[in-house]
Amino acid sequence: MAATPRFLSLLDWLGWQETLHPTAIDLGLERVSRVADRLACRMPAPIVISVAGTNGKGSCVAMLEAILLRAGYRVAAYTSPHLYHYNERLRFDAELVSDAQLCEAFARVDAARGEQSLTYFEFGTLAALDLMSRGKPDVAVLEVGLGGRLDAVNIVDADVALITSIGIDHTDWLGPDRDAIAGEKAGIMRAGRPAVCADDDPPPGLIDAAARCGADLAVAGRDFSIMEAGGRWHWQGRASRLDDLPRPALAGAHQLANAAGVLAVLEALEPRLDVPRSAVVTGLQCVSLPGRVQRIAGPVEQVLDVSHNAQAAQALARALERLPVSGRRFAVLGMMRDKDAGSFVQPLLECVDVWYVTGLQIARASSAQMLAGQLAGQVRPEAMVVCASMPQALAALKEVVQAGDQVLVCGSFYTVAEWSALGPEFY
Repeated sequence: MAATPRFLSLLDWLGWQETLHPTAIDLGLERVSRVADRLACRMPAPIVISVAGTNGKGSCVAMLEAILLRAGYRVAAYTSPHLYHYNERLRFDAELVSDAQLCEAFARVDAARGEQSLTYFEFGTLAALDLMSRGKPDVAVLEVGLGGRLDAVNIVDADVALITSIGIDHTDWLGPDRDAIAGEKAGIMRAGRPAVCADDDPPPGLIDAAARCGADLAVAGRDFSIMEAGGRWHWQGRASRLDDLPRPALAGAHQLANAAGVLAVLEALEPRLDVPRSAVVTGLQCVSLPGRVQRIAGPVEQVLDVSHNAQAAQALARALERLPVSGRRFAVLGMMRDKDAGSFVQPLLECVDVWYVTGLQIARASSAQMLAGQLAGQVRPEAMVVCASMPQALAALKEVVQAGDQVLVCGSFYTVAEWSALGPEFY
């Protein structure tokens, strides 16, 4: 007789998982590998694509998912973190898994782990792999959480590894510079299997790691390239070419580099996956992902972006240059304590007129005063408003914004989520 599940609701399961392991982040594969072997879930699909990188992972997963679905394949996509609901982390054919499915998978992970403690992320990753193994998709697209080499997702041997842009983030765990960080992300590569780097300036550590492990690495600018032509673009790979493609529906010039990496992955999977040009075109036109230069129209336009490191801020600044504002641009900024707020705002200083720095409800976030202190040397006092909470920031903004202004919300997934939960409207 099956054991009674520990919990019946998704919220109860998630709350308990946050307390199960002594630390929130504990990189390593031993714990999660042991439980995965008991669950027999380390081959979630006949073809697996793993996606690592500093920025652009979610966008690449979304593009791969959109294109492959339109090519007629059953696709499971695992991403993290979620923006609004935990269920966003696992999609089957673009549909979110249900609370009931997650609870059943959590119960199976709980039974399989015995006395082994797991982090919140490890528990969720195992549940996702378990559900994929049972759902039998044609392709699984897995977003790596933190780093690569020691991330729980790396217990799966990917058929193709995609590494997106490489910037400075999570230095406490991944190392102090791009070279060290690239070496960690390269850990998702496998000997004799293809890998793709969508960063056209890959650190030597990435190239060296690929050579050491024997992966067949295709690098942007060397093995595949793009050429822009007006509102369209062309892609040239090692053995194939796609001309006159539409720009991805995701905003920002940086999405072309992500799309180029995605097409290199699909080329690497030929002939195992047949993806017609029509699927590429339609997938690029239809792809969507909230919180990535997401525009909400109105008398006061809102732009929501989850970027939280310097490299992402640079891409956001370039995107904002293409979004002219007739009035003023106000930024609502909330960030985690482990982020370099000064480096994040630097590329945005010329784009933003007034900063509203705010605290967030999550314990890991910087307080408004702490964040203001980090920005004191960069943002003029008269251009910064300190708000203890997101509701206070919204109330303060409503006192000053006028039609034609724009409100940018950025700095964290949590910042965008808290702002959106308020359902802000102007006028």
